[in-house]
Amino acid sequence: MIRHVVLFKFRSGVSADERAEIYAGLDALVGQIDGLLSATFGPNISPEGLGQGFNDGFIMDFADAAARDRYLPHPAHQAAGARLVAALEGGTDGLVVFDMKIGD
Repeated sequence: MIRHVVLFKFRSGVSADERAEIYAGLDALVGQIDGLLSATFGPNISPEGLGQGFNDGFIMDFADAAARDRYLPHPAHQAAGARLVAALEGGTDGLVVFDMKIGD
């Protein structure tokens, strides 16, 4: 399994409703893209103060690297990702992507 972790910084003027719509668009990818198993979204609630301004994030689990690789260029992902990036502080500079292999 591949765990796809994305941390990001919404611009200050992005409303809670817009955030929810962005999350809903990303969540809708589950079931559209073969091998995308789950998606979880939310704000950073860590009490450690080490978030470096990354105030929200999501995790997507893929069956394997091939599923993740199908997701990346998929038109539905491209559209949902573009909407997210447009709402971020600095565009793509306002996000970090980290993929890790889980299990064998």
